[in-house]
Amino acid sequence: MTRQLVLGIDEAGRGPGIGPMVLAAVALDDVSEALLAQAGVRDSKVFGSGTAGRQARARLAALIREHAPFTSIEICDVSDVDAYVARSALNQLERERASLLIRRAPSCSRIIADGRTLFSPLAAEFAHIEAVDRAEAAHTAVAAASICAKALRDDLFEAIALRYRPEFGALRGGGYVNPATLAFVAEYVRRHGRLPPEARKSWPWRGVPGLADDNSPTTALPAP
Repeated sequence: MTRQLVLGIDEAGRGPGIGPMVLAAVALDDVSEALLAQAGVRDSKVFGSGTAGRQARARLAALIREHAPFTSIEICDVSDVDAYVARSALNQLERERASLLIRRAPSCSRIIADGRTLFSPLAAEFAHIEAVDRAEAAHTAVAAASICAKALRDDLFEAIALRYRPEFGALRGGGYVNPATLAFVAEYVRRHGRLPPEARKSWPWRGVPGLADDNSPTTALPAP
C-alpha cells in the first residue's frame, strides 16, 4: 500500500546579519510522524539558543534523518542573500529554494510551508501547497523541517565562530544584529577595514565605526 506523505518546509537564518540562510524539507508518513512527535520534535525555537538547545536540536535532527522517508536542505550563502536583498527579493529567494525542495521530494498528499504571505505564491506551481503562519507549531513535518534547518544553521555558524576565536575570542550573539555581534563587527572593521566575509553586506550595520552608510569603509587601511 502506498504511504501518504506530508511534506513540511521551513527555514532558519533569515534574520541574522552573519552567515547563511538554510531551508529544509521533511516528508513524514503516519509512522514516522508519530515516532518523531513522541521523541519531542516540535518548533525549533522552543529549545532556545543556548548549548542545551543546540544539542537537543542536533540530536533530534539526527533522529529525523534516520526515520523520515525524505529530508533535503538548501543553503543560501551570504552572496545569494545579498544579491536578492539588493533588489528587495529575499522572499523570492526563499520561494525559489522551496520550489527546488518540493520538486526534489517524492509525491506527497500535502505540502505545508511555514509562512502564509511568503509561500502562498507557490500555489501557482504547486496547487495543493498549504502556506500557514506558525505551521511548525501545528504540523510535525514542518517542526521537523525547522529543526533540520536550524541544526544545520547552528553548525554553520559554529564553524564561523571557530574561525574567528583565535583572533577575537568567543563569537556571541548567534550572528544576529545585537550588541555582541555589533561589537565583533566593529572590532573586525577596526582591524581589517572591511566587513567580515561572512557578514551580509545588505544588512544595516549603521553605527559601526569605520563604515559608511553603504557599509563601505570610511577610510582605507594599509595592507598588513
